[in-house]
Order: sequence, then C-alpha cells, then structure tokens
Amino acid sequence: MSGNEWRWEIPSFKHICALRESWKRLGNRVTLTNGCFDLLHPGHIFLLEQAARFSDKLLVALNSDGSVRTLKGPHRPIIDQTMRAYALSSLRFVDGVFIFDGTRIVEEIRALSPDVYVRASDRTVSDLDSDELRALKSVGAKIEFVNFLSGFSTTSTVAKILRQRGDAQQNGGKGDGGSLGSP
Repeated sequence: MSGNEWRWEIPSFKHICALRESWKRLGNRVTLTNGCFDLLHPGHIFLLEQAARFSDKLLVALNSDGSVRTLKGPHRPIIDQTMRAYALSSLRFVDGVFIFDGTRIVEEIRALSPDVYVRASDRTVSDLDSDELRALKSVGAKIEFVNFLSGFSTTSTVAKILRQRGDAQQNGGKGDGGSLGSP
C-alpha cells in the first residue's frame, strides 16, 4: 500500500459508548479529558499520561476541525481532525478517541458517565463551563486537575515556526538553525 492509499477511520461516538459499557461491565474505571490537541507536543503528552493514571481507561474527546476554528480562529487547526485523532490513539495510554463538533461536551459526559474528568492545572473548577460541571456532577465524576509542562503550547510553537520562517527569508533561506524541540 502506498502512502497515498493510507486510511484510518475515527471510531464513532456510538462505538466509544459501547466500549465504555463493556469496560464498566468488567469493572474498569474510565477517565475522560478533552481538547483540540493541534500539533501534538510534549505538554499534551504529559497531560494525557497523567490523566491515564486516574483510572483503568482513558478516553479523549477531540474537538472537530470546525470546533477548533470556532475556539482558536480561522487559521486553525493546523492538523486535521483525522490525523489528530490518529496521533492521539497511537499513544499507549489512550484507550479511545472520538470527535465532537461543539465547543462543549455536555451530552458526551452524560452518555459516557466517566468516573474521572481531567483538565490541566492552569484551570480551576470555576473555569469549567457551568453546563459541563452540572453534567459531571450528575454522573458522579470526580474532577481532577493535573500539572502540565510549562513552555509548551501549540500557539507558541506556531509563533516560533513563523519567526524561524521569517529569519530564514531574511537570511537567504538559512534560518536561525533553532530547534522546535525546546520551548
């Protein structure tokens, strides 16, 4: 199969709900987290790895391309939803990924009834959407905040790329030789 023929299907939300039910029957606890996860970076990976430690299974609700544009602006996402879902699902500590179209996951929380909901520690309970918070309370989910790696963000990575591109254009294509591996 050539690279142009590659195809990966995003699991449907119905499939994710069936997984959740089967895990529940087996006594597995489930953590849910959500986000855009555009240009997956060490900060994202660290957050997800920490989130997975709260239970037996980790589900990631991924903002759709349209949802990311609404939240982040017309030039985002940089990576389309299929590729972002594929990258997330490839992480050993992620057990399921699904796409949601809105900017909030109220119905998804109600349907999945997670045992734990995780956000990064740069947020607090008061930062959570009130409808999402009500849904989390209604299903009895414990809300956890995990530390994140400071200095990593998609926005700062894009800014660095644009700066390096500008430097490269000013220096006849040579750039500054800087690495994108450090914040």
